[in-house]
Amino acid sequence: MKRHVIVDVETTGMSSKNGGRVIEIGAVAVENLEIVGELSSLINTETPIHWGAQRVHGISSAMLRGKPTPQDTWPRFLDFVGDAPLIAHNSSFDSAFIRYELSLLALQLPNPWHCTVRLARKHLPQLPNHKLETVARHLLGEIPADCRLHRALDDARITARVWLEMVG
Repeated sequence: MKRHVIVDVETTGMSSKNGGRVIEIGAVAVENLEIVGELSSLINTETPIHWGAQRVHGISSAMLRGKPTPQDTWPRFLDFVGDAPLIAHNSSFDSAFIRYELSLLALQLPNPWHCTVRLARKHLPQLPNHKLETVARHLLGEIPADCRLHRALDDARITARVWLEMVG
C-alpha cells in the first residue's frame, strides 16, 4: 500500500470562515499498513482562542508563545505530506482549515482527502454515533493509554489506528 498521511488539527474556533486558525497540527505517515513517521507542532498564529475551543483541546495562548509561526510550520507540513492522500476523522473540517492556512501563504494542497467518519458510517452503522472516541473504542477496545483525545498528534495516531482497522 502506498503512503497515506493521517491528519488532525486543533483550532482557535469552529470555522476558518469566522477567523478561526490552526494552532496545532498532527500528522502520521502510514506505508504498508505501518506508521512510519510523525509530524507535530503547536503554531503561534497570534489569534485569540475561543473559550469553547480551548475547553475542548486545552491549548492556551501562553502555550503558543515562542512556538513556530504558520510561515515556519506549513512548508514543513507540505514536505512531510508530499503527494500522499490525506485522511482525517471529519475531513471536511480539517481540510477546510488546512486549505485556509495554506491560502494565507499562497500555498496549495491538491492531494485527495478521505474521511474516516464516512468510512465508519458505511462499515459500522450500528454505532450510536461516529465520533472518533466511539469508533476507536469499538475497533480498538479502548483509547490507547498514551493518547489524549483532542490533541492533534494523538488524534491523528488514533485515527490512523482506526483507519488501519477498517481498511487493513
